[in-house]
Formats: sequence, structure tokens, C-alpha cells
Amino acid sequence: MIENNELAMNLQSPLSFEEFRREVLNDFRLACISREISLLGRREVLTGKAKFGIFGDGKEVAQIAMAKYFKPGDFRSGYYRDQTFAFASGIATVEQFFSQLYADPNIENDPFSAGRQMNSHFATPNVNANGEWMNLASMKNTAADMAPTAAQMPRALGLAYASKLFREVPELKEYQHLSHEGNEVCFATIGDASTSEGHFWETVNAAGVLQVPLVIFVWDDGYGISVPRKYQTTKGSISAALEGFRKSEDSNGLEIYNVKGWDYAGMCEAFEEGIRKARETHVPVLFHVEEITQPQGHSTSGSHERYKSKERLAWEKEFDCNLKMRQWLLENALADEKILQQIEAEAKTIAQDGRKKAWDKYIAPIKEQVQAFLGHCQQIVDEGRGEVDFVNHTMQELAANREPQRRDILKAAAGILFRHPRNFPGALEELQLFYDNQLLIEKENYNTYTYAAGPNSALNVEEVPAIYADDAPSINGYEVLNRYFDQLFSHHPLVFAFGEDVGKIGDVNQGFAGLQQKHGKLRIADTGIRELTIMGQGIGMALRGLRPIAEIQYLDYLLYGLQPLSDDVASLQYRTKGTQFCPIIVRTRGHRLEGVWHSGSPMGMIINSLRGMHVCVPRNMVQAAGMYNTLLKANEPSIVIEALNGYRLKERLPENLYDFTVPLGIPDVLHVGSDITIVSYGSTLRIIEEAMHILEAQGISCELIDVQTLLPFDIEHSIVESLKKTNRILFVDEDVPGGGTAFMYQQVMENQGGYRHLDVAPRTLAAQPHRPAYGSDGDYFSKPNVEDVVKVVMEMIRE
Repeated sequence: MIENNELAMNLQSPLSFEEFRREVLNDFRLACISREISLLGRREVLTGKAKFGIFGDGKEVAQIAMAKYFKPGDFRSGYYRDQTFAFASGIATVEQFFSQLYADPNIENDPFSAGRQMNSHFATPNVNANGEWMNLASMKNTAADMAPTAAQMPRALGLAYASKLFREVPELKEYQHLSHEGNEVCFATIGDASTSEGHFWETVNAAGVLQVPLVIFVWDDGYGISVPRKYQTTKGSISAALEGFRKSEDSNGLEIYNVKGWDYAGMCEAFEEGIRKARETHVPVLFHVEEITQPQGHSTSGSHERYKSKERLAWEKEFDCNLKMRQWLLENALADEKILQQIEAEAKTIAQDGRKKAWDKYIAPIKEQVQAFLGHCQQIVDEGRGEVDFVNHTMQELAANREPQRRDILKAAAGILFRHPRNFPGALEELQLFYDNQLLIEKENYNTYTYAAGPNSALNVEEVPAIYADDAPSINGYEVLNRYFDQLFSHHPLVFAFGEDVGKIGDVNQGFAGLQQKHGKLRIADTGIRELTIMGQGIGMALRGLRPIAEIQYLDYLLYGLQPLSDDVASLQYRTKGTQFCPIIVRTRGHRLEGVWHSGSPMGMIINSLRGMHVCVPRNMVQAAGMYNTLLKANEPSIVIEALNGYRLKERLPENLYDFTVPLGIPDVLHVGSDITIVSYGSTLRIIEEAMHILEAQGISCELIDVQTLLPFDIEHSIVESLKKTNRILFVDEDVPGGGTAFMYQQVMENQGGYRHLDVAPRTLAAQPHRPAYGSDGDYFSKPNVEDVVKVVMEMIRE
């Protein structure tokens, strides 16, 4: 690592000078290798071997400089320009980079995503297959990359905030495998144009308030694809625009540095100072890295010659960081022309060698599949049955394809099978078996790990029933949660809760009342009104082994924080093929009928945007506590939506409040009946129960089922068993028509084959297609009411 004293190039010490010389030449070698990789990568896309490419050329020297101060335990939350940093920090190799470019589905070849993400999307594992957290404090870590601009910023706040907690919360001192006294820094990288996103500003503001070791590197190449900086940023400079955020002696805020992206020595010096300050004092730091170039333009999708002037293009050639470092080496007599030419030649060889190895590993199993397919085809031809000419043509077409893909093999096989619908024994039957087997293999490659498996899965948590004493007290729902959270925080030091009004007043519904005073301001914390970075705070903490309960005060405001939950959390296990986990619990409340923005039940939106998270909809607070217990025994993300109008309803208090678990995906039959099955969840169940009293007086027997969780949904298909008995089914909730009820309908009618057992058409009963009006009458006419349920059921019984 180059420190300031080394950069001073103490000529009185020949040994230290030689070490310094060797270090900078290695850095130049890496810069050249990374540049060659960018050039080769673009060529692979343009020749058709890869689908799309986006590269980090022009940022090589800056990323090499920053990587010098990236230590074990640190985390990166970056974006798709960081290939050189990944090479310099040892996170990625040249071969792995090309394997990802080719979308190789072998996790051994592309350990970041198994071909599920485009190039330069890196990730490091944080949990092993046994559900144990890895020794993150000894690793150089990176959160799995995303493409949405500035999406890396909210979680960067949480990754840095975790260091604050590890340093300041005494209960965390024992977790040495997760942190070394909170000395870890989060390195966040972002393109200058993406600082226009609200994600950036909310993160910077929160980091300044919280004072966390977040170091932000802004790569400023003057453009956002084709749009110049003057149309992106006030004052045409993100550092100038952020001047009011600068920390002073008597205020919080962040330190701001301006450096040139081609100035190797200057960046090393500034980065060393700023990162050390963040590490030691937890003051956030921003480096505005200016005068960056982008030699090949934004991506392989277009050419920057279309929007850059000749003068700008000429300037970019002159100030290319690799060229400027080359000149600096010559000017300071650190190398001569011959040495530099030798380094540049070696870089070409290394890049080419990595590319070839990656391609050979990618194409070899495909060619084996091709040969196996051709063998089956030849057997069909030899047998002489069926459309032999078509089979021969298919064989020739695939054999002529020099760079076949897996889909080409399956499409060819399907084409032959579709032309031969008769089940011939022999070769055609063998081809069918080959086709079916390949589909299973590709399902493993491309359709697995939306959710966790094994010990990491919440579905494998053992059920522990709630135990009630004969004289169990009946208390308010919020008191149940309050007692539960008190026990949870007393026994589980990794759990933290935070959100708007969560701390001092104990949340707006008193679930945490008095608990901040007992367990501390960092364990149960207030935040600003910033739902996006509340989610980011929880995501980063969860990636580092903590168990955050991140609160959205009302379900309606989940929209503010939905993007990181959808793009990051929900897709994380899938896009890393089960190597990185984020067990965040999002706590919120909804379904209450109090007007447009405090009555949220957007379940269709949630279940469709958050596949990959568990969606829990407990009917009461005891059930909610059991779900929290279940989730905290696994390593999966979830959202728990408590029933807002249930906090002051009486519930019996279990004896084993901290220990009992509610299994996910297992519906609960609340009332047994014989005439009709009614399926619902949450607050709506109480409306249905009231309607059932009226229906029972009419001699109608209803079986009422609480699904308990929407994701997963009825994994044992118990609802269809009820339908077999009643032959009628009604799905009820408070979402818009076609929302949550349509989802439940599809699950039971299609997935469970419920249509086979119907005597009358199934029904859905949802809210009106608009937001609910305010007041009691607004509630009555906007969402399902008792009379609605009675009328629909009676209509179905009469049919």
C-alpha cells in the first residue's frame, strides 16, 4: 500500500524507493490490463459472442488508487464501471470478468452471478450453505451490483451505519467475525450524472446526520450518456453544489475533496487522508474525481462521437489516465520506454489469455450438448422413421453454428419433437428424454434461488405452537407486541429497530413504548422522514450480519422505499445464485380505513414487485410476533404488514411469546364450514366473521381460511382441500380489483387445480378501483363491508 511517506519518494532510502517503484509499475501494469479488457470486451460484443458490454475504461488509475486503502472488512457498494477496482482489490479476476460477459451459468466460472447479471456486476458471499455468517471482518466485501442509477446509494448508508453500531453498541463487541470495532469503511462509487437522482441526495443527507464511515467516489466524465454536466447539476459541479453539506468544527456534515482522475500521486495522497479520517472518526467523505475520460463511450449500444465535439474528443485522448500515468512514470525516471512497452505487451497477453480461458469454459459444455443432440438425431435418421429430411436439415443447421447457445439446442430438439407428435419408441423417445433432462438442467441454471434453500430458508424453521395458560391475560394488541419486542431485544443483540417515531415515543402505535429508554438509542432509533434510506439503512445492516427491523410507518408510504426492496433485496438471492443474503425485516401497518393515504392495501403491487421476499399479513399481533420469531431464525428478507386497526383489540398472551413460531405459507382455518370456502387475511377477516353471523342465521355454513402469508402462498395446497368439501369459494381483501384477490384466485384455481371442484363460478370481492374516501362512510363505500360479503355469499349459494 502506498502511503504519503512513500509518495514523497524518499531518495535517501534506496530500498523504500525501489519498493515504491515496483508498486507503481505494478499499478501501471494493472491499468493497462484493465484497459485491454475493456477493448477486448467491446470487441466480443460487436462480434456477437457477448450480448452487451459496459466498461470502466478511463477510470483505471483512480480505481487503482482507491483500492490501495480498501481493507479486509470494508464493503463496496458500487456500479458497473468498477472493473479495475475489482481487479485491484482481488475481488475479481480477468477470467471471471469475461465469464460474466459471456453469461456463463456455471457459478464456478462466474462466482458473482452465475451468468444472471451483465458484466461488471460483482458480489461476494456473506452466508454459507449451513446458514452461518462468514468471517466478513477478514474479507474484502462487495454488495451485489445493480444497474439502476444511484440504486447503490441507499444500501451504502446501511453498510457504513453498521460500522457505527459495531463500534458504539457494547452488545456487539463479541461478533469479531462481523466487524473489528467498527473500523470498516463503505466505499460507494457513482457516476456524476447519477448524482442527480434523489437516492444520492437522501443518502448524503442521512450520512451527514448520522456521521458514518461512508466514502463516496464520484466519477465525473462530464456527461450522463449524451447529456452534458451543465444540464445535470446545479453550478455544473457536484462538489460545489454540496458545499453546504461540508463539515465544520461545530457542525455535522461531510468532508469534500476534489481530485483529478489522471493524477495518480495526487489521488493516492487525497484518498489516504480522507479514507483514514472516515475510518478513524466516522465522518463521511466525498471525493469528486474530475477530468475522467470515457474512451469507448457509454456502452456497446452506441458511439460517443455522436454527441461529443472534436475538441472534447481530442482533450479526452490527451488526458487519458493511462497515458498521463505513463508520462508521469517517464518524467520521474521510474521507468524507461522499453520497460513500459514490455508492460503494455504483457497486458495484452494477460487479457487475451483470460478471455480465451473464459470462452473455452463457456463453450465446452454447450458443444458437448450439441454432440449429444446430434447423436440422438442420427439415431432417428438411422431408424428411418418420421420426417428424416427435416431431422437432417436441423442437424446440419445446428452443426454449422460455430457459437451455439443452449437455447439453440433446445429449440432444435423441440422442433423435431413437435413434428412427431406420435410417441415412437426408440430414438424419438430417447430424444424426448434428452430434451426433458436439458430443460431441468437449464431450470437449475436460470430459474432457481428466488428464495433461499436449506438452513437459510424460513420455510425450514421448525413450528413451535403458542402455549396459553388457563388464566392467560387478555391485553391490547400493541401491548402484546411491546412485551414481545422487550423480550426480543433482551435476548437477541443483533436485532435493531428504527424508523420514523420508533424511538422516543415508541412508534405511533406504541409497539416500542418505553423500550428505547431500556435498550438504548441505537438499538431502537428514530430516523428522519426518509423512507428510501430507511430501507437502505436496513439493507446495508442486514448484508453485514445484523438483524434490522426497518419500519415504514404506514403501508401507503412503502412506495418511497419500494425501489431498493424490489431491485436489490427481492432479487438478491436470485441474481447471486444464493451466495449473498439480506435478511432485512420491513415492519409496517396497513388496511386501516382512514382515507386516501392511511388505508393502504396495495397487495398486488407488493406481491408482484417483491418476489424474493416473504410477505406476511398477520391477522393480529400474536400472529405477528410468531412470524417475527420465524423470520429471525432464517436468513431471508421479509415484510410484515400488521393490521393497523388491531392494536387496541384484546388478545390472549402466550406464555412462550419469544419462542413460538408461525410457519410461513401455511393457512389457518379459523372456522370450519361446509357450504362455502372464504379466503382472506388481515383486517378483512373481522369483517367476514361479522358477516358469517348473519349467514349462519340463514343456515349457511362458511369455512373461513386465513392465508397468513401471501408469499409464500399455501405451500401444502390446503385451500383446495377445503374447496373439495364446499365446492364454492370466495376470495376477499381490501386491494383493488385484480390485485391480491386475483393472485389468490390464480394460485388456487390454476396452481392447485381448484376449478375441478366447483359447483358455481368462483368469486373475488375486493375494494373499489379508487383510493378509499375519508371517514366512516368513505370506508363503507370504498372497501368491502359486511353487507357486501353477505350478498355475494347468498348469491353463490342460490346458484
